[in-house]
Formats: sequence, C-alpha cells, structure tokens
Amino acid sequence: MKRMILRFTPGVLLAAAFLLSSCHPVYEVTKTEGTMIAIDSTWDAKPNAEAVALLAPYKAKVDSIMYRVVGTAEMSMDKGAPESLLSNLVADVLRNAAGQVLGKPADMGLVNMGGLRNVLTEGPITCENIYEILPFENSLCVLTMKGVYLKELFNNIAVRHGEGVSGVQLLITKDGKLLQGTVGGRPVEDEQLYTIATIDYLADGNDGMIALPQAEKRDCPDGATLRGLFMDYVEQQTAAGKKITSRLEGRITVKDE
Repeated sequence: MKRMILRFTPGVLLAAAFLLSSCHPVYEVTKTEGTMIAIDSTWDAKPNAEAVALLAPYKAKVDSIMYRVVGTAEMSMDKGAPESLLSNLVADVLRNAAGQVLGKPADMGLVNMGGLRNVLTEGPITCENIYEILPFENSLCVLTMKGVYLKELFNNIAVRHGEGVSGVQLLITKDGKLLQGTVGGRPVEDEQLYTIATIDYLADGNDGMIALPQAEKRDCPDGATLRGLFMDYVEQQTAAGKKITSRLEGRITVKDE
C-alpha cells in the first residue's frame, strides 16, 4: 500500500481552522440565575483540617498584629446624622492631618458617614477595631477652593442631613436645606480661598459632594491613608497618656419647625 503525504501551507491550515470553527453553532445567553450565600459561622462547623493547618502560621502572624492594643477609648462612639461623636473625631483627625501639607490645620475637615463602618467601643482600642471602622483605602486630600464653592459644599452636606465636619458650623432644616454656614465662626466670603481636608473618594465628587471637584488646588500626599492617620493619632494620644475622646459641639444643627 502506498502512503500519501499531504503538506499544507500555514495559510491553508488557517483557512481550514476558520471553516471548522464556523460550522459550530452560535450560542446566546438568554437567562442568568444566581443566589446569595451567607458567609457566616455555618461554614466553621466542619472546617477543612488541611486548610486550617496551612493557614495557621499566617493566622497567628495576622492575629499578633490585629489584636495589638494601641489606645483606649474614653467612651463608646458611633456615627449618625446630623452630628456624632465618631464622625466629629475622624473629621478632626483629617483636619489636623492637613498640617503635613499646609503646615497648619485646614479650615475644614470632612468625612462621609458612609465611610465609617463600625462603632468605636469604650475601652481598649486594637488595630482590628480601627480596620473595622475604616476598612477602605481612602487617602487624605487637601483641597483649596473659593468661598462660593464652599457654600455649595455646605448645601451638599445639608441635602444629606449632615456629614462628619470639623472647623465649620451649619444650620440646616429637617428637609435638607442650608440656612447658615460659617467657618471658624465667621461668614464665608465668596472670593476668599478656604482649605478642606477630606478623602480622595469625596474629593472626586462622590456621595453627593459635587462641589469638591471645583477646587482650584488638590494635594493628596502619598501613603496618607485615613486609617493610617487615625492609627497614628491614637498612638500619639496614647504616648501622651491620653484616652481617645470626642464631644458633640453643635457643628451641624437642625432647626426645629
């Protein structure tokens, strides 16, 4: 029997592959379905022994870091509109952190309530507590903007019935309208420049803070995460023998009808 050897050029092989692939049916997604699975303690009932053993040394290292006590809270602090102990504290930290850019605190500190994800409870403060409160990689941004846009920012805050602020005082209505806003106790002047210490997420105009992208200048130092700044603050207060505390000062007041 004679054998016949066929040789094809690359072009012929490519054409053949295309013809074969074109013979396959074309599929189209017409419906998708999904369910939610709760990731809770149910999955701990029968842990995989090999996985547990594999992760054990890493867990021990993480626990030694996360459970480290870095300070003490004088009281429990939660978030809430129009003003709260926790939001006041974090806004103060931001405002003072602007010193690394300006050489002094900013005129205003601003943090969104949605960025605060847990309660700071009375007693020892661990690294884990701080990560639970500030889980996002938000970074410090120091903005410089005219008073006319600062007034718009005050309106943005009023619409949301309050956010975490420092250095300013706002009077708002129950339906989210701004009645009055001052900086350091003084009225805002349209052409004067003011500095706002906030986070990059808000500086981009998110969470309704649409006035912030109108800033004339924006300085966001590398590595200055809000979580890191808060951690530094707690450790500095602890080194000075002080507990972490906060107070309500009427920074945002809702006018009674």
